[in-house]
Amino acid sequence: MTARKPSPQNAAGLGEPIVFVVDDDESFREALGRLFRSVGLRAEVFASASELLRSNLPHVASCLVLDVRLPGLSGLDFQAELAKQNIAIPIIFITGHGDIPMTVKAMKAGAIEFLTKPFREQDLLDAVRIALERDGKRREEENAISALRARYDSLSPREREVMSLVTAGLMNKQVAAETGLAEITVKIHRAHIMKKMSARSFAELVRMAEMLGSRPGSP
Repeated sequence: MTARKPSPQNAAGLGEPIVFVVDDDESFREALGRLFRSVGLRAEVFASASELLRSNLPHVASCLVLDVRLPGLSGLDFQAELAKQNIAIPIIFITGHGDIPMTVKAMKAGAIEFLTKPFREQDLLDAVRIALERDGKRREEENAISALRARYDSLSPREREVMSLVTAGLMNKQVAAETGLAEITVKIHRAHIMKKMSARSFAELVRMAEMLGSRPGSP
């Protein structure tokens, strides 16, 4: 089953952070929902991983509080499925039946925390805070890259070529020789590139090229 990606209307990344809770114990998951709401967090609860997979995942900072033992798809299998679908949501595992190998497997796969029941509420809240901050930062970086990519896409093919060469360290005269352009034309292209990319300095343009991977030899 494939999880639904964030809907287009939420693509701007607006909205309050949300905590998803997946636990087959109804009283326990509802208690967790009340706990998060009591500290001002939005929370949604689910009885199984498949139930969450069928839901719409908002494009906001979020994290997943996940029971290891679930009916159907287990918590660890669900973690692997999310990774397979390239859904990067921080996970906090909770379990009443934890062991060292299970903990190691979850943490190696990127879990934020692995808490064994009974645990202190504050420990869970601290883990959730870290997870939401991490996810929020990741989304901000992705939004910045997306905006940068849009500016790069506005460049003409020739401007992209010139940008690739100048940010690789070539002088205007060398770029002219490489492209067959007049040196004055290269300078004009550079000016257009700086304006379109909203680069305040050449050093900033180089950083942009590194972020985009547009320099020769970059992936």
